[in-house]
Amino acid sequence: MTLKLAQVEDIENILKLHYKYQIDSISEEDKKDGFVTTAFTKEQLRDIITQEKGVFIAVENDKVLGYVMSASWQYWSKWPIFAYMIKDLPNLKYLGETLNTNNSYQYGPVCIDKSVRGSGLLEQLFDFALEFMSKRYKILVTFVNKTNSRSFQAHKRKLGLEIIQEFTFNGNEYYEFVYDTSKRVLK
Repeated sequence: MTLKLAQVEDIENILKLHYKYQIDSISEEDKKDGFVTTAFTKEQLRDIITQEKGVFIAVENDKVLGYVMSASWQYWSKWPIFAYMIKDLPNLKYLGETLNTNNSYQYGPVCIDKSVRGSGLLEQLFDFALEFMSKRYKILVTFVNKTNSRSFQAHKRKLGLEIIQEFTFNGNEYYEFVYDTSKRVLK
């Protein structure tokens, strides 16, 4: 399996994995095993790939088996939930700093194919993405829907992200996490 920074030619394969686990298209029985809430168009993926250099993928035999997306708050600001989070950043402190759009970025969504879950791929992709993002930002910020217990466990237990607060948006309850980008999960 190869970890790499996604290129425009990877978009179709990224979307295949994404649609398989996106909340609007995932089967009801598979939701308990985790899901992705944010929907993407090809154009939005092209922007995050070309402008942000923010999609990190695991590929085997031309199949994308996992991805981690990471980008500036500016990129994410088009989505209402991220605009809400941006507005709240000045109310949060981490590593002795008040969060803002210059010292932090939005990590996620992340998606790992069911066939390779539990293999350590999440940790590998997470560290791989941090290698790039830590050069630009000190603090990672993300959120997990409270109904997505698999994602919560993966981020809290496996990756060691810290809950900074809980919030409600659009009738859904979320955990908001932070992480020091100078740390790595795998030693």
